[in-house]
Amino acid sequence: MDLYLPIAGLSVNILVIIGLGGLVGILSGMFGVGGGFLTTPLMIFYGIPPAVAVASSAPQITGASVSGVLAHGTRGGVDYQMGGVLVAGGAIGSLLGGFLFRLLQDIGQIDTVVNVMYVLMLGSIGIVMAKDAIGSLQAQWRGVAPPASGRRHHPLIAMMPFRWRFYRSGLYISPLAPFLLGLATGVMTVLMGVGGGFILVPAMIYILGMSARVVVGTSLFQILFVTAATTMVHALTTRAVDLVLTALLLVGSVTGAQIGTRMALKMKPEYLRLALAFIVLVVAIRMLLGLTWRPPEIFTVQPL
Repeated sequence: MDLYLPIAGLSVNILVIIGLGGLVGILSGMFGVGGGFLTTPLMIFYGIPPAVAVASSAPQITGASVSGVLAHGTRGGVDYQMGGVLVAGGAIGSLLGGFLFRLLQDIGQIDTVVNVMYVLMLGSIGIVMAKDAIGSLQAQWRGVAPPASGRRHHPLIAMMPFRWRFYRSGLYISPLAPFLLGLATGVMTVLMGVGGGFILVPAMIYILGMSARVVVGTSLFQILFVTAATTMVHALTTRAVDLVLTALLLVGSVTGAQIGTRMALKMKPEYLRLALAFIVLVVAIRMLLGLTWRPPEIFTVQPL
């Protein structure tokens, strides 16, 4: 069954798009990530224009983040003060990203820039995750406990002025640090159609030194507002948000997330990280081939 997407300007199979959303939902439930970093590349592989794929991912992530924030908030797992600073930076970053997105559209380079950014980002993240997962598995096989890293913010954070006390996160740092982190995430959300949680969460732990108890909930809180702002930016500036495409993705992702959550309970965290690293690297390699692989004949002429 085909359905015409008005903004993308093409017809798609409804079951394929719902299945794509379901696959990303399963991965989100299994690995605890928003899934935007996989939704956009998979849509591009299917034939959706990169600009539409990026813009239509933001409202899907917004919808998927609501339930997560509510669940973590009821358990005290959200630092609203820290989240407010992150949201402020993310809102400004989304506006800046909107101008950059429109500029790249006007000069005709948005497709290439999006693909290059995904190759660099997914490749680096996949390598780091694979190295971490393999190291943990090797330690288990040898019967040695992996070294525990102490929670401490980066030395550069300690040099920043105007310190605030974030009680729920257990921090006494400058608000400039989370503001700049939110700013970078906002720009990335607009340009790449991702929530940024898979980068924001490690940064909050290893750079800001936040308590792991509130990291996921606070990240979802920031992602919720920044992706909502990103949706507005795209709707008003780039006009590339396809609500029909977003609705189909949400139908699949909501169902898939429930399945993925149950699957995650039956697997070891190390194997989950290794599996996610493999998926991320495969997607990065596929996008790299799309950028560099030259077909034997760009144009062909066939007689009628």
